[in-house]
Amino acid sequence: MKNHLKVFFSHFDIAFTSFLWLIGAALVIPDLDRPEIWLAIVVGMGSYSASEYLIHRFLFHLKPPRNPFFLKLLKRLHYDHHMDPNNLKLLFLPVWYSLPLIGIAGGLAYLLTASISLTLAFVSGVITFLLYYEWTHFVAHRPIQPWTPWGKWMKKVHLWHHFKNEHFWFGVTQPFYDVLFGTFKKENEVERSETVRNLEQREGTG
Repeated sequence: MKNHLKVFFSHFDIAFTSFLWLIGAALVIPDLDRPEIWLAIVVGMGSYSASEYLIHRFLFHLKPPRNPFFLKLLKRLHYDHHMDPNNLKLLFLPVWYSLPLIGIAGGLAYLLTASISLTLAFVSGVITFLLYYEWTHFVAHRPIQPWTPWGKWMKKVHLWHHFKNEHFWFGVTQPFYDVLFGTFKKENEVERSETVRNLEQREGTG
């Protein structure tokens, strides 16, 4: 496990995101005696949990765009990951993608609260869940046996998404939104997709 942790945290995108988390934690800790700070952290975590599903399903699984630039972005963000699911270089979200989203989330939080402390707490929650997502995703694609029955089950479910059918099981850390939106099925109820490993084979957009 120590070796897996070393591989995880030595990757640039994870190391940089972890550095941001440490900065956020240092700024938030003095205010942890305020209940609203804890609430903002929880809301931030919940927000990333929802975006995990929504972005995965509706952005990363867009049909191939005709525009070469956007196609290149989607290839790096997700298409190539389906083609080569265990490639460590394609496993983590690049900082050029995650940082703007964190910035937008923080900007919206400040517009809604007009509070720097609440915004920092919210962003810290977002980054916390982002790192949890990255670790769960890392475990799913590496030869790591999760410690808990829940972790083992979620790893199995995520691999169905990669090797059985790309139209189901978009949740990586939990199945709540899959159940809510009808994209969770029993594995034996779903036929294997011919494009599960090559998302670019699907018909492109106009």
